[in-house]
Amino acid sequence: MAWVILIAAGVLEAVWAAALAASEGFRRKRPASLFVVALAASMAGLAYAMTELPTGTAYAVWVGVGATLTVVWAMVTRRERASTARIVLLLLLVACVVGLKVVS
Repeated sequence: MAWVILIAAGVLEAVWAAALAASEGFRRKRPASLFVVALAASMAGLAYAMTELPTGTAYAVWVGVGATLTVVWAMVTRRERASTARIVLLLLLVACVVGLKVVS
């Protein structure tokens, strides 16, 4: 169950990162509110997962999932350019996250 919560917390990390960007320096209330809620839930999920998983592994997976989804979202919404190099590097990041799960 800790792994499921950790992955969900990583997804919420991407949500709060996107909401933070959309809040335009906290000037827009809805994205700013979403940022606060998603941040709190993401941290709570990470904290729970760290009670059952090694700290380094949990943190690396949380960051990996969040960073990957944040970049993918930016590419889908065309805020960042998708390139072959970026996609290959993201696939390597995902492979590393899966590898951490396999060896844990």
